Amino acid sequence: MSTAPSDFEVIFQALELAGVHFLVVGGVAVVLHGHARFTADLDLVVALDGENVHAFAAAVSALGYRPRAPVQASELADPEKRHAWNEEKGLTVLSFWSSQHPATEIDVFVEEPFPMQSALERALHVRLGDLSVPVASISDLIDLKRKSARPKDLDDIQALEILRAEEDGDG
Repeated sequence: MSTAPSDFEVIFQALELAGVHFLVVGGVAVVLHGHARFTADLDLVVALDGENVHAFAAAVSALGYRPRAPVQASELADPEKRHAWNEEKGLTVLSFWSSQHPATEIDVFVEEPFPMQSALERALHVRLGDLSVPVASISDLIDLKRKSARPKDLDDIQALEILRAEEDGDG
């Protein structure tokens, strides 16, 4: 008997089918690297070129996701609007919610926190069923979490450094 796919799997499948260039970051990325911890939201870095953003917006809209802020998802493609959100409102991520998937919010960075193409090249690809999910490398995650420096990010950094040492054979 097969189980229903998780919200994460449904989202990843929609993004893959739409050809969206993205990386999983945040708590889900930490879990996918091998450190068990609770997280309910899905943090993504999406390549912010217009075509990719429109593919992302269409994919998540089809799953019932809408921005929490009073903006259209397609506005994420506008660099001037993203810059204004960041500068005027301190917005670093645009949150999406869905009544069809109420347990899982999606947070998308409004600016790429690292050069996307090189981060995609360093990414770990995790198999989830038939899907290959691109997850930010441990080094990229550590750098990203150092920028936030919240208590949970500092805990994640410790766990990620242990995982990196184990991968390097130092653990």
